[in-house]
Amino acid sequence: MTVSLILGGAASGKSAAAERLAARLAAPITYVATWVPDPDDADMQARVAVHRARRPPGWEVRECGADLVAVTAALTGTVLIDSLGPWVATVGDGGVAELCRVVRDREGDTVVVSEEVGLAVHPSTEVGRRFRDTLGRVNQSVAAVADQVWLVVAGRVLVLAEP
Repeated sequence: MTVSLILGGAASGKSAAAERLAARLAAPITYVATWVPDPDDADMQARVAVHRARRPPGWEVRECGADLVAVTAALTGTVLIDSLGPWVATVGDGGVAELCRVVRDREGDTVVVSEEVGLAVHPSTEVGRRFRDTLGRVNQSVAAVADQVWLVVAGRVLVLAEP
């Protein structure tokens, strides 16, 4: 089974690329959302609706928040995790070793989406800098167990070579 990591900035097309990849893999396909939107945030509800509309109706959806590792470990078939940023914002990097073990050892294919924040504007706060650095380390850890790593820029997919 394969592990694919798809990185990209905000609105880069990384989720759409991950969905296209997952659609080519073995069924069943479970979309694991790591962020549960606030029902009072109309903008974020609209963004989630766009994501939902793109996905085939046969895909199962799990909203997991901090429970990403346990949810992923319990699933069969192909899993698409979208995305690591909200999970890291919730749990930090304390669960990354276990997440890497689960995605590497599970029976089905796993597609992981994550934000590439190292190309963004330098965060102006200490909290922002810690988040950027933590997510960067998490991305490197997942990339180390991934069979393929892609970077999506302006909707275009670049295959990243091994170091």
